[in-house]
Amino acid sequence: MDEIEVPKYFICPISLQIMKDPVTTITGITYDRDSIEHWLFTNKSTTCPITRQPLPKHSDLTPNHTLLRLIQFWCTQNCIHRVPTPKPPLNKLQVLKLLKDIKDPNLQLKTIKELKLLATRNERNNINKCLLLQAGVPKAMILFMLTCFRKSQFDKALEEALSLLQLVDVPEEEIKLLLAEKNDQILDSLTRVLGSDEMENSIAVKSHALMLLNTFMQEASSSVMESGTNQQDTKAAFHAMLIACHWGRNRIMMVESGAVFELIEIELLTPEKRTTELTMEILFRLCSCAEVSLLC
Repeated sequence: MDEIEVPKYFICPISLQIMKDPVTTITGITYDRDSIEHWLFTNKSTTCPITRQPLPKHSDLTPNHTLLRLIQFWCTQNCIHRVPTPKPPLNKLQVLKLLKDIKDPNLQLKTIKELKLLATRNERNNINKCLLLQAGVPKAMILFMLTCFRKSQFDKALEEALSLLQLVDVPEEEIKLLLAEKNDQILDSLTRVLGSDEMENSIAVKSHALMLLNTFMQEASSSVMESGTNQQDTKAAFHAMLIACHWGRNRIMMVESGAVFELIEIELLTPEKRTTELTMEILFRLCSCAEVSLLC
């Protein structure tokens, strides 16, 4: 049987395979969507592979419907497995609509589960996470969490929101903005999760809350070190650390991250009676770790 020659313009310049979802970039070159998205998001490249012209990560990828139909027709004519019509990719407007639905109590759980599914969809994981961040999902989930505590609403939706926050890998800059707006409320809410027994599946919920608390605590601690003057933020951060110290694994993580040295430095920079009491109590608990003697 003669080998079938595939038209060159059906081949993706990156994967060298027949394109399943051809898209054209702003540089005028057509690639398979998966290949060019992988190039932009995984390799963190910002140039077109063929022209070497600038190609921003979030630039438009225009579906090439004409080429897709030609490929599908050619596959049918040559008895090759037909390329299916691809599903349209997620866009920012869809995410914004989902965030709007969270305001409806009857849709909250369903909506957050949909957002979580988008964040974990393997074939478009990095791209979807970027869209979720651009649409403001982290801030929306934080505000939802704060609303839950204000209304004493400890349910499955809160668990899913905490899980989603952990999945989207909130960037450092986003954490700084959230802490600047809602520092005390965020830390207080997360510590209340750790101390509450009112929730179903409390182990999973506390696990999500603990991971988030560690993330926010690291940034809160850095902010305190940089400013050296915000006593209210310092106290909120210390109270959160004190709650987290109840678990031995957390104490070890804090020691390994240099918390002992940071606490001493904060105390030297900002001596204040109540802060000193909290500092001494946290240091006492951290020093109960056998690892401290090895690390200090």
